[in-house]
Order: sequence, then structure tokens, then C-alpha cells
Amino acid sequence: MYEIEQSLRILEQLIPLYAPTNTTIMAHAPHYISAPKEDIMTQNYALMQHFVLVTQGMRPPKGEVYAPTESPKGELGFFIHSEGEPYPYRLKIRAPSFFHIGSLQDVLVGQYLADAVTIIGSSNAVFGEVDR
Repeated sequence: MYEIEQSLRILEQLIPLYAPTNTTIMAHAPHYISAPKEDIMTQNYALMQHFVLVTQGMRPPKGEVYAPTESPKGELGFFIHSEGEPYPYRLKIRAPSFFHIGSLQDVLVGQYLADAVTIIGSSNAVFGEVDR
């Protein structure tokens, strides 16, 4: 309990060091993001942009991007290749369990078949995640 109290005191000392920020962050990119609902309901131009975005889809610029995110089992990565169309030309998802399954080809060599289930279970892989 004493450690929790000390941690709270440290956090209370750190709060004034952070400048207040604007909590309403919204990108202004009508080609990719719809306007706020209030604007769509009250402004004709925002309604038209929203209609075009919903009916024709978002058209991202041509190019490639890889976006890694952190997940409990490791890195979850998304690779997207766009040709400027509403749908990606190529989309690859790198699941963390796929990487863990790859290590089994080295670990299982020379092991008994009866031990394979235990070894695979200890790798904590989710096979449904690997299927992506």
C-alpha cells in the first residue's frame, strides 16, 4: 500500500509538467474522412462530400505503406499497396502467431511425435490468426 501511495505522489507531481492539449483532434481531409455528424446534418457541402465518400469509397494515393502495431503476442503488421482505387491492390496482414509457428521447424526437429502437441501448445500460437 505504501508503494501505491508513493506512486500516486509521483504522478501528482508530474501532472503540471504536461501542457493541456486539445482533446478534439480531427483531421481535415474530406477525401478520406467524413465531416463531423453535426456538419453533415447542417451543411450542404459536407453532406455532398459524405455522400461521395460513402458511395464511391475512399481513394488513397498510389503507393505502399507498412503499419506495425503492438499486440500482446508481438508485432501485428499491415502492408497495403494502393493503385489509387477504393480497394487495395494488395493487403497483407502479418500476425504475430505466424512468426511463432515459423520457429517450430527448428524446435520440432529430433523430438518425439508425442511431444509435438506440448511444444506447439507452449508456443502460444493461435492458428486462426495464422490463417489470415
